[in-house]
Amino acid sequence: MLSALGIYLTFLVLVRIFGVRVLSGWNGFDAVIIIMFGAVAGRVIIGHPPTLASGIVGLGTLMLLESIFGAVQSVTGIRHINHKPRVIMAHGKFVVRHLKRSHLAPAEVYAALRKAGVSQLSQVQCVVLEATGQLSIVREGVEIDPQLLRGVVGADKVLKKRSGRPG
Repeated sequence: MLSALGIYLTFLVLVRIFGVRVLSGWNGFDAVIIIMFGAVAGRVIIGHPPTLASGIVGLGTLMLLESIFGAVQSVTGIRHINHKPRVIMAHGKFVVRHLKRSHLAPAEVYAALRKAGVSQLSQVQCVVLEATGQLSIVREGVEIDPQLLRGVVGADKVLKKRSGRPG
């Protein structure tokens, strides 16, 4: 049970350090790495040789930890585990500091833009890296309710230009 707690906390810290993108948008290599994470964690949690009882205890402990951390997420200190959504691109220009902090490559953002049917950077009002690791794209020319950007790091970069427009 202690080994499960140790692996769980280590995994949370590593995701915090390396960013939420570690867990989303997998290519073939990323999938292999995630499977290897699971194999390493499983060995540590269950021990060698694995038994049904140790597997049940290990899985039960992980589920319990997930429930506990989910329930106390609003407690100070715990909320720092979750990433806040952040603006990666505002009005067709990268917010470089946010891009680097999120461990995103520009090529990943360009791929998401192409997938969304964007043909020119001038069509992009903002790209937000959500707490889930997904990229949300809002096109220029669409009125965005400031409420939708509440809690998004860098929202001011999107709303600043909008508030300077006549009308």
